[in-house]
Amino acid sequence: MTAGAGQGALLSPDSVLHRAAERLAHQFSGMVNEETVERVVFESYTALSRTAAVQTHVTSLAEKFARDRLTALAQSKGLIVKQVPEVLFVCVQNSGRSQMAAALTRQIAGERVHVRSAGSQPGERILPEVALALAEIGLDVTDEFPKPLTDDVVRAADAVVTMGCGDACPLYPGKRYLDWQLDDPADLDLDGVRRVRDDIRIRVEQLLAELTVA
Repeated sequence: MTAGAGQGALLSPDSVLHRAAERLAHQFSGMVNEETVERVVFESYTALSRTAAVQTHVTSLAEKFARDRLTALAQSKGLIVKQVPEVLFVCVQNSGRSQMAAALTRQIAGERVHVRSAGSQPGERILPEVALALAEIGLDVTDEFPKPLTDDVVRAADAVVTMGCGDACPLYPGKRYLDWQLDDPADLDLDGVRRVRDDIRIRVEQLLAELTVA
C-alpha cells in the first residue's frame, strides 16, 4: 500500500466514525454499551449526509450530533441527572423557526434551561435570512446545523414545542407539548423573518416563565 493510499484509508468516513465511536464509548462507559454508541454514530452520519450541502465536515458534525443523542438517551434512562429543564423545538427543516427559538432561549435563559432543536425533514443549512436576523440581535448560529428529529431527544425533553411539523413528533406521557403557529421563514423576506423572530421571543419568554414556576 502506498503512503497516499494509506492516508486515504485513515481519512475514510468509516475510519473517522469508528474513532469517534471509540471516544464516545469511553465517554459514556457504564451508561450506553459500545454497540449502541457505534450504531448511533453511524446513524447520525447517514442522516446528516442525506441533506448536508457540503459533505466535508459531516463526520465531525455526526460526532457532535451523536454525543447529544447519547446524552439524551442517558438522560431518558435516568443515568444522567437533568440539572435544568430540557426544551426541544421542532419545525420541518430545522433551518428557521426552531433554530431561532433555540438561539433566543439560550440568550434569554442562559444556563437555566438546556435547549435542543430538530426537524422532521431537515434542510441543507440554516436559512441566510434567519442567520442575519439573529446576528442583528447578537446571536451567532455559525456552528449550528439542521438535525433530524430522533426518538431519544424527544424522550429526554420536558417540554416539546412544535412549529408546523404536524404529527411528525412522537408523543410520550409526562411531557408538555405546545404547538406554535408561525409563518415559515423560508417564504418570507428579511422583514418578515424579523417579525417571526420577535414573535418567537415573546413566546419563549412566556414559556420560560411557566417552566420556572413549574
